Amino acid sequence: MRYLTLLKATQPAGPPPPELIEAIMALGAEATASGALLDTAGLAPSAAGARVNVHGGGLSVTDGPFAEAKETISYALYQVRSKDEAVEWASRFMSLHRDLWEGWEGETEVLKVMGPEDFGAPV
Repeated sequence: MRYLTLLKATQPAGPPPPELIEAIMALGAEATASGALLDTAGLAPSAAGARVNVHGGGLSVTDGPFAEAKETISYALYQVRSKDEAVEWASRFMSLHRDLWEGWEGETEVLKVMGPEDFGAPV
């Protein structure tokens, strides 16, 4: 089953520490070698995005930036055996940030990607 993780964070001033980048690269290499990590990338700030809403029968588009304190800054897509395994990869990633970037705060959402197995057999 596939899980999408979305990293939301408030960035401290300045660039991330080099040792954090090295640790993230090592974890990514491990996850890729295990076959768990399918894709990952950083995301541009919400100022470069838009929201499309349907409400009351109408459709509206709002350009960013958005008012949330935390920006969604990256994602990763995993192919794993269980939600627990996806949570384990996300926890390892978050632990690197906690341990190697003082003052950094964020959260990762772990979301199941629906597949054919999640729907009943065709009638």
